[in-house]
Amino acid sequence: MKIKWGSLVVDGRNKIGGHVASKNRFGSYIRTKVTPSNPRTPAQIAERNRLASLSSAFRSLTTEQIAAWNDAAKLYAKTDIFGDLRVNTGLQLYVALNANLLQIGATTIDNPPAPTNAEVVFVQELLISKSQNQVQLTLSDDVPATSAMVVKATPALSPGINFVKTELRKIGILPALSRIPIELAPMYIDKFGAIGEVGQKVFAEVYFIDTASGIASVPQKISAIITA
Repeated sequence: MKIKWGSLVVDGRNKIGGHVASKNRFGSYIRTKVTPSNPRTPAQIAERNRLASLSSAFRSLTTEQIAAWNDAAKLYAKTDIFGDLRVNTGLQLYVALNANLLQIGATTIDNPPAPTNAEVVFVQELLISKSQNQVQLTLSDDVPATSAMVVKATPALSPGINFVKTELRKIGILPALSRIPIELAPMYIDKFGAIGEVGQKVFAEVYFIDTASGIASVPQKISAIITA
């Protein structure tokens, strides 16, 4: 469990015993911990194997390369949920960037890239029509030439739901220069079996991965109500 101490405990995250501490727009709260099932799907197993393989590959690098990754990790420091600066290890940076590259079918790297930002375009509209079998995503421009776009989505949900996290599933990857508008229906139906019913809500999330470095952008989320 993560705790931020003041004169008393002023914030907390993650689990302790049979409870989980978190926070939403109404403030901090504690709920009973629920252990999720672990179905060990082929996708989960493949991801775990990929991470294990990358960890092994890191240990096979030269001493100089490992030192370079450890030094580079300091340049990729991020703030945590409390606003405190956190620095990962060189191993964690190597695995994260190369896992991103493998995800989009790009070549892995042995030397750390300089910190930069993935080239992005912006999500503008999501249209979902049951009768037209359409799940159409409009961006501000085509997918950039130096990035691939990862697309996640939820199955059809209640229209009253306004926040999702664990419900999002990766449905596909769009290569560089994919033209807008982007039709997601084939990959959406392949993942969830059907679009859903009129009046239900679907969330989509996209982020961009630089094809040379593996650096990922901040995710962009959008939702839409299924129309007739």
